[in-house]
Amino acid sequence: MSISFDKALGIHEQALAFRAQRAEVLANNIANADTPNYKARDLEFSAVLAAQADKTKNGGTFALNTTNSRHIEADGLADTDGTLLYRTPSQPSLDQNTVDAQVEQANYAQNSVGFQASFTLLNNRFKGLVSALRGE
Repeated sequence: MSISFDKALGIHEQALAFRAQRAEVLANNIANADTPNYKARDLEFSAVLAAQADKTKNGGTFALNTTNSRHIEADGLADTDGTLLYRTPSQPSLDQNTVDAQVEQANYAQNSVGFQASFTLLNNRFKGLVSALRGE
């Protein structure tokens, strides 16, 4: 009898990868807060979750279509399905930059809380698997 990590871990593995990718996008926005004509970007969790759920219905896994047998399998890359969006600015700026540093910092903090929650859930799942294997 084998353990299926996909079934045991659920969506938490993909949620953790999404949160890490979103942290990179938000950090890039914060770093470019003073760059003229820079357009703030963001990822929407609900859009990524819906896209992954649709992929799951078809084949049961998060996978990309491969056209060659030597292609490497990839698991649910968020920016390949067009989920990287531009942020709508709340106030126009003279240099056409759409980054609001306070909004970006708040989103970054909220994302890090979500990352920590996903990490904690994944950690608890692994602890449960280890205790099941040990027979505790």
